[in-house]
Amino acid sequence: MSGTPARTIPANVIPAKVTIVGCGIVGAMVAYELSHIPTLDITVYEQNQPAEGSTGAALGVLMGVISHKVKGRTWRLRRDSIQRYRTLLDELTTQTGRAIPYNRQGLLSLCFEADRLPKWESLQQIRAEQGWPLEIWPPEQIAERCPHLALDGVAAGIYSPQDGQVDPVPLTLALIKVAAQNGVTFRMGTAVMGLTTDGVGRGQIMVSGETLSPDWLVLCGGIGTHALVAHAAEPVSLIPVFGLATRVDSRHTLGKTDFQPVINGRDVHLVPHGSGEYSLGATVEFPAVPESASLQNFHPDPALFEQMQQVARDYCPALSQATHLSTWHHLRPRPQGQPAPVIQPLAGFQNVPLATGHNRNGVLLAPATAGIVKAQILEGLGLGNT
Repeated sequence: MSGTPARTIPANVIPAKVTIVGCGIVGAMVAYELSHIPTLDITVYEQNQPAEGSTGAALGVLMGVISHKVKGRTWRLRRDSIQRYRTLLDELTTQTGRAIPYNRQGLLSLCFEADRLPKWESLQQIRAEQGWPLEIWPPEQIAERCPHLALDGVAAGIYSPQDGQVDPVPLTLALIKVAAQNGVTFRMGTAVMGLTTDGVGRGQIMVSGETLSPDWLVLCGGIGTHALVAHAAEPVSLIPVFGLATRVDSRHTLGKTDFQPVINGRDVHLVPHGSGEYSLGATVEFPAVPESASLQNFHPDPALFEQMQQVARDYCPALSQATHLSTWHHLRPRPQGQPAPVIQPLAGFQNVPLATGHNRNGVLLAPATAGIVKAQILEGLGLGNT
């Protein structure tokens, strides 16, 4: 049974067909949240397999409270997502019978610039007023809690107990499983070839030579959305941003076994997985990457890969003795001309919500994104906050 409270749907509400394009973390989250509306007939199309794109390459670090965004849409998306994660993972565990790997021990960000401490102190005060704990640790406290870290040049550590990390692939698969149990149809390995209009402002898509005309068409295809909306009246421009990660085996837990938070130092994450395994990752923005870039024709610069590893080794020297297990990379969608993410109706269409362009924050912002899309569709159905 769903962990989301059932809605009372008025008897006069007409069933609606919803098509979702893309089944990464955002598409799967939208499908899951919409699957609790019993009047919706939902189909999800994904040209590959679920979570094979940007989601599969993400580390799933949730930097919400520790972000310097303190007001407006950007902060609300982070706040709402962190709040939803508090209940979502337990819901999914109950419904699937399997726990999703989730680090609840917080996130520690190393501050190397003493002149930035006033900004962190200001953020700490703002978060306290908003009801979110944020701690500033002197080097001595960092050394006591995380003895595996090298603290030369570290002015302080910013510890956010409410942030953390979730494994995005098991999360995505759990969302799909429960959504399917709730009646959602998933069409994996099925490409959407084009977006058209029926002449009166309603979106249609071409799938396997057939034109589909759903009541709602939600575009969650990440970087693939760029080509799909290229001929719209006001197309949304998305450029690829390169992300890089590697997994290593240190053969034993680094630091204290009972305290293994996510570490961030100079924008390189160190994510613990248990049993001595860790992932290192960073998003490296490449403005010169062509829009046509793909994993088939774009590969990481070995020098940048080494640079990322060296940053991690500098603040965690024990990584120098770790054994390399795997490396992966992917391209993430960053909007041009507007802030990330793009969560809005597609101009010129009455029934096409966009939920894309999350840049490096797709996993973090997926819950809030799905909530916005769900609210828009409920409003369109005349249900409002029913």
